[in-house]
Amino acid sequence: MARNERLYLHTNLGAPRFRLLAADPNDPGRAGWRELIPEGPDVLESVAVVGDAIVASWLQDASSRVTLHDRDGRLVREVVLPGIGSVDGLGGECDGEEAFFGFSSYTSPPAVYRIALPGGDVEQWTRTEAGVDTTRYRTRLVRYASRDGTPVSMFLVDRADRPADGTGPAVLTGYGGFNVSLTPAFGRGLMLFLEAGGLWAVAHLRGGGEYGEEWHRAGMLGRKQSSFDDFLAAGEWLVREGHVAKGRLAILGGSNGGLLVGAALTQRPALFRAAVAQVPLMDMLRYHEYRIARLWIPEYGDPDDPVAFGWLHAYSPYHRVESGAAYPAVLLTAGESDSRVDPMHARKMAARLQAATSSGRPVLLRVETRAGHGQGKPLAKVVDEWTDVWTFVFAELDMEP
Repeated sequence: MARNERLYLHTNLGAPRFRLLAADPNDPGRAGWRELIPEGPDVLESVAVVGDAIVASWLQDASSRVTLHDRDGRLVREVVLPGIGSVDGLGGECDGEEAFFGFSSYTSPPAVYRIALPGGDVEQWTRTEAGVDTTRYRTRLVRYASRDGTPVSMFLVDRADRPADGTGPAVLTGYGGFNVSLTPAFGRGLMLFLEAGGLWAVAHLRGGGEYGEEWHRAGMLGRKQSSFDDFLAAGEWLVREGHVAKGRLAILGGSNGGLLVGAALTQRPALFRAAVAQVPLMDMLRYHEYRIARLWIPEYGDPDDPVAFGWLHAYSPYHRVESGAAYPAVLLTAGESDSRVDPMHARKMAARLQAATSSGRPVLLRVETRAGHGQGKPLAKVVDEWTDVWTFVFAELDMEP
């Protein structure tokens, strides 16, 4: 961006968690750049230059923090946020005296906040009305050790008065791919599950972007199993620490997160009572032959390459289904017009699981005939799908709405 007769560059060049550089536009050669905000332990997500102030948004343990700096990058103060949540849309006029950002969390509906410059005082500008009493719910950050000892963080969202007696139900979700970060986001549908005594657990797996590019690379290509190990360790921790009753844990994920669910339920079927895989990848030996999936070879690897074939075959959910194994109840969803993940993945996996499982629990396939991967789906279809998903989860976890 160009501000104050300077060029500003927000970059991860030489800094996997990003940094901020500046240069004189009359001397834009690389030698003329100087570092204003260096790489730190947190991910520098976005920067806004407003007047003589630099406002920076960081990702710390998958939650946002905001800092205020002078025009030379020196820290002025930490901006106080409402709590654990996500900041977006950080910006302001180039010669202004105020900056704005959006904020939301699992228990706070989207709101816009104003930062008065140069002091940094914050006030709520406007907000979306939720229609529910969100003060009854809480969000906690916990840490656990993965299979190889790597520390992994996870959000736990539940009702503040939820009994901690190890008898309640829980849904564990994650993504772990494509440098995507699972940050707090508000959803009215989740409140139904929380109100009924459920625990929503969001694990920040390797392969995601919660801790920068190094964290992403630790869970891609031949290291993809690390994402699954992180997820399985999260489920084990929830049971061991009494956050969920054994036999009342469900897992849920979509797209790459659907692949995660498929890998988890085939690698550790006894750990879960139910699984929901939405628009998932399941056949990792042929995924690249359909729709736009060849674009994902840099993330997963090329099945036509013998080395990549080895690691893909080792975890490909469709190829890991064993006849006679007792699998959890499974709901797979697909979109007939999905331009990203071909619905053949869900169809094949449903058929294979139905033929193989010995548990007697249902394996269901839900195909939306006039929708795709999810983007732009009409509200009515979204409501219908999530009604089916939560009905399935409530029934399998013995919950009363």
